[in-house]
Amino acid sequence: MSLEPQDQPQDRDQPQVEPEAEPRDGAEALRRSAAFLADEALGFLFPAALRAAAETGVADHLADGPRSPAELATATGTDARNLHRVLRLLATRGVVTEDQAGRFALTEAGRALRGDVPHSARTAVLMLTDPTMWRPAGELARCLTEGGSAFEGIFGMPFFDHFAKDERTAAVFHVGMAAFSDAENAPVAGACELPATGTVVDVGGGHGGLLREVLRRRPGLHGVLYDRAHVLAGHGLGDLAADRWSLAEGDFFEAVPPGDVHLLKRITHDWDDAQCVALLGHCRRALRPGGRVLVLDAVVPEGNAPHQSKALDLMMMASLTGRERTAADFAALFDAAGLRLVRVTPTPTVLSVVEAVPV
Repeated sequence: MSLEPQDQPQDRDQPQVEPEAEPRDGAEALRRSAAFLADEALGFLFPAALRAAAETGVADHLADGPRSPAELATATGTDARNLHRVLRLLATRGVVTEDQAGRFALTEAGRALRGDVPHSARTAVLMLTDPTMWRPAGELARCLTEGGSAFEGIFGMPFFDHFAKDERTAAVFHVGMAAFSDAENAPVAGACELPATGTVVDVGGGHGGLLREVLRRRPGLHGVLYDRAHVLAGHGLGDLAADRWSLAEGDFFEAVPPGDVHLLKRITHDWDDAQCVALLGHCRRALRPGGRVLVLDAVVPEGNAPHQSKALDLMMMASLTGRERTAADFAALFDAAGLRLVRVTPTPTVLSVVEAVPV
């Protein structure tokens, strides 16, 4: 007859082994889980490598084809061995590729790391990985245990006050944000339903990249770029006819200029619900008859599929008072501000056009 494990004879010369707390297949699953989580925890080193490459301008020296780490180190004034190590990690994520001769080349996915190409992402990478973003994210647990963001406790002032304190600090955010938005402005503008004539106000419009794209598509529209004075100083509307646009300085929590359409691109996610309701209320009161508010933000989808909005939401939590929102969240904001959600229109980017009209 067969013996059950507890009935089998034991060799007393062998050390006794305690039974595993988990079945063997369960223990193996836990080992795989531990390895997976450790690998995920190392993930922060990829954006660190990406930042190092952006800071040293390596990609600009790959414009003419593959080069060895030694050649790149000479061109960038860096250490060849350590540069190779950074590039090797970037190659695992498809930013560069290494050939059998040990030379590195930019991939199609990595081309925008160059600073001399249209839609360059270099300054966006530097902004997104700046210590002002990195450090609050590293202290995300404070948001859970204390509530609010981690930013003010680290830097001693709110996010936008910090970025307004001097030109260098402001440039990190505003130049980086303009680059972050640049590639999405054309497809987003193309997805907006706009009138043929009238005035469109880009509320908190930064350097005017979106407004420029809108005005190019609608020659009968006049545009107003509305933001703080230190932001407007870097605007990029100068290549359009001067009678097609104007600048307006101000604080959108106090008032917004009148118009037929108010655009708010990547604005509402910066602020909490009460602040958004106040801002949207100003827009509603400034709308001309028949006017609309177009909020251009990432809309968090249902389910567990990856979506950039879910990562951005944690950045907002770490550094600001706002959050990324679902369609239902936007409907509630509009309702509180005297507006009504009309539709949510996806764009080819992570952003959607969330359209509202006065009640």
